[in-house]
Amino acid sequence: MPEVRVVDDTGGNLGVMETVKAIQIAKEKGLDLIEVSAKAQPPVCRIMNYGKYQYTEEKKERKQKAKQKKVELKEIRIGFTTSVHDSKIRAKQIDEFLKENHKVKIELKLKGREKAHKDLAKEKLNNFLSMISVEFKQEEEIKNNPYGIVTIICPGKAKNQ
Repeated sequence: MPEVRVVDDTGGNLGVMETVKAIQIAKEKGLDLIEVSAKAQPPVCRIMNYGKYQYTEEKKERKQKAKQKKVELKEIRIGFTTSVHDSKIRAKQIDEFLKENHKVKIELKLKGREKAHKDLAKEKLNNFLSMISVEFKQEEEIKNNPYGIVTIICPGKAKNQ
């Protein structure tokens, strides 16, 4: 018969016993036998009300979820031939996103023969990054993707250029 270490509903240690005996003790008390740690040798089980256990676990989860900081990833696309004026407008949009503590993915799209000039595209993207007035840090370096080049920036103290 498999054996388990049993903890009662008050937190007292009942020791190691057969699973059948532990289930019988739980039924006598009108409670359930719940496996708390399966990886321990022998496994640890606890005598408690399963419905109440589920409720407290859900409550803990909701509390943790409420504490989590939600950061959205905003995307901005510019083209290789985007004018300076349009780039400034996009930079202002990014300023607003960074002020609201959002990460921003900036994608410079390249079409056709533009893909042969990735060095010029990186230069254009760096110039675009210098237009952003809010302080930021680059979370990801400029890297190639099938449609052009991409970088991700987020609010920060050190302004990269």
